[in-house]
Amino acid sequence: MSADGFHVHGPHDHELEHAQQGHGDTGHGGSHTNSIAMFTAVIATVGAIFSYMGGATQASAGLYKNNAAIKKTEASNQWNYYQAKSSKQNLSELAIELAPGAKKAFYEGEIQRYKTEKAEIKVVAEKLEAESKEWDHQSDEQMHQHHRWAQATTALQVAIAMAAIALMTRRKWLEWGMYGLGAVGLGIGTMAALHL
Repeated sequence: MSADGFHVHGPHDHELEHAQQGHGDTGHGGSHTNSIAMFTAVIATVGAIFSYMGGATQASAGLYKNNAAIKKTEASNQWNYYQAKSSKQNLSELAIELAPGAKKAFYEGEIQRYKTEKAEIKVVAEKLEAESKEWDHQSDEQMHQHHRWAQATTALQVAIAMAAIALMTRRKWLEWGMYGLGAVGLGIGTMAALHL
């Protein structure tokens, strides 16, 4: 302040007065900064939930794929058992041709027993194969859902980065991009939640 009562403000003083009045440095008020900060907080929270869901679906997909492999192995064991019974049946069929007449009835009974056992084994093997396919299908669905969660999380992370840049640069197009990408991320997350 000069001796005659004239006061000169420096650029810094002028900016502080504007900030106190809620006008900010370029015409954007504190409410502008607050809205971007609120957006960032909400999107970060939603992104954390999406990330958790993505991890959970990936773990489920791995578990289901493991169950499919176990059922496939069990089915393979049953088919090997089926093949062993077929070999025994073939040997009994050969024995009928080579055995004396008194033994032929025994081998005919053995052939019938092997046929019955093979039919039962086949039912079990086919059931296990069907269970394996179902586990595979569930694993594929979980992986698809995992990819949706990952896409949603990525979109939200980029929106958060754009929010930081928008705050620093005060570029309106970045702010619109941030809101747009946040909406895209929320949309993809909704698709993941709905199993689409």
